[in-house]
Amino acid sequence: MLNRRSHLLAAAAILVVVPGAAGADTLRDALLKAYNSNPTLTGQRAAQRANDENVPIQRAAGLPSANVQGDYTENLLNSGTNFTSVARSVNGQALVSLPVYSGGAVKNSVRAAKTRVEAGRDQLRSTEATVFTNVVGAYMDVIRDEAIVGLNTQNVKVLDVNLEATRDRFQVGDLTRTDVAQSEARLSIARAQLQTAQANLIASRENYVRFVGTAPGTLDAPPILPNLPASPDSAVDVALDRNPALLAAQKERDASGYDISVARAGRLPTVSVTGGGTYTNYLGSLNSGQGFPVGQSGVGATAGVTLRLPLFQGGRPGAQVRQAQALRSQAIEQVTETERGVIAQARSAYAIWQSSQQVIQSSEAAVSANKLSLEGVRAENSVGTRTILDILNAEQELLNSQVTLVTARRDAYVAGFALLAAMGEAEAKDLGLNGGPLYDPVANYNRVRHRINDFDSDPAPQPVASTTRTTPAQGAQVTKSLDPMLESDVDRGAPLTTGENAPNR
Repeated sequence: MLNRRSHLLAAAAILVVVPGAAGADTLRDALLKAYNSNPTLTGQRAAQRANDENVPIQRAAGLPSANVQGDYTENLLNSGTNFTSVARSVNGQALVSLPVYSGGAVKNSVRAAKTRVEAGRDQLRSTEATVFTNVVGAYMDVIRDEAIVGLNTQNVKVLDVNLEATRDRFQVGDLTRTDVAQSEARLSIARAQLQTAQANLIASRENYVRFVGTAPGTLDAPPILPNLPASPDSAVDVALDRNPALLAAQKERDASGYDISVARAGRLPTVSVTGGGTYTNYLGSLNSGQGFPVGQSGVGATAGVTLRLPLFQGGRPGAQVRQAQALRSQAIEQVTETERGVIAQARSAYAIWQSSQQVIQSSEAAVSANKLSLEGVRAENSVGTRTILDILNAEQELLNSQVTLVTARRDAYVAGFALLAAMGEAEAKDLGLNGGPLYDPVANYNRVRHRINDFDSDPAPQPVASTTRTTPAQGAQVTKSLDPMLESDVDRGAPLTTGENAPNR
């Protein structure tokens, strides 16, 4: 594990130091923005702070309590047989109570709360990994869709040139109306494909804004992912040990065991020590009726021990115990369910990653082969041995292989990151997001766990996540040139397009 950790830290450094092109947004920039301002993540942090407060709430049941009570009474009608008439009175009472024994309810409630705080921290880690996976997916979607728009734009331009050349050759009788119609149809289809690709790019950019909070600029190529596993079994082994969602489910299961003890304490005796004082003042209205002077005020003090022994509560404690046991059974099953999901996530992500790597290799070979094929078809058309339809088919096959390539690159990277997330290695501390102090949930817990001030509070909540209301609507403009492998370097000049070398010319 130490060796693996050292590899992770070294690989994380890659994510930090890989520079982007001038003015380009990097994946690290996007992840850092999401870390600081994504509402799903900032909301989960607030939920964890609320979860922290359960510890002092449960602990308060075992601390002393003090109450003061006062009342003023005005007697409107006194009985004629009452020798001591009181017209009015003021009473005050103070009571202090200290729980001594509660059957373990307080102790186990605090233990359950602490365990759920730990579960909440793991859930926060899981939310962080999920947000980062969404950011990576959105980032790669923009790169993919921008490349597809570029490819389709390139294809439309080429088919537009083809159509003009086909019309020229039709005018001189070298081609038929069928050839012109085929070229027109393919150009119309290409324009429709371009419009679809542009709409997909706009949707991907809006999705990027949703997760990151700002519009994407020119996105740099992502860095190499750190320390991907060699086999699905090794991925599963790490995931079962480190996946935060699974760790959270296990801690929730442990906390449910304390809940049973709390429920059982409801049928046990409780002991508390009490003390109090009273003050009464009749405001000069006390009259003995015999003419003797009487005191108009008095004080008293009490101290004692209170024992509460439940004998019959209508079956409530038994129902609470059975309920807690059923909830523990549910928590146990949820651990198994989460474990199954983690295993499936790790194995499927590994399979998609491996498959996408193979698709990338096949697609790169297909792109190279289709470029050669297109060049050959065009050359053969120029001497009359290939038809316009052959050229159009070759153009479409090249475009299809290029789209498959950029899609496979996107799928491989997203699957690789999802694999790291399943293994519990896709959080800010793993990725080197050191653009400021990282959020520490333990700090808030340490701040509040021992506070006993009844009048304590935090400042009024303010928004943390950034709004995207003022972000302009996204467009489908292409911000950078195509990858050299995706650029069309096939000779589409006039001799090959117009068929100048054809025998009948």
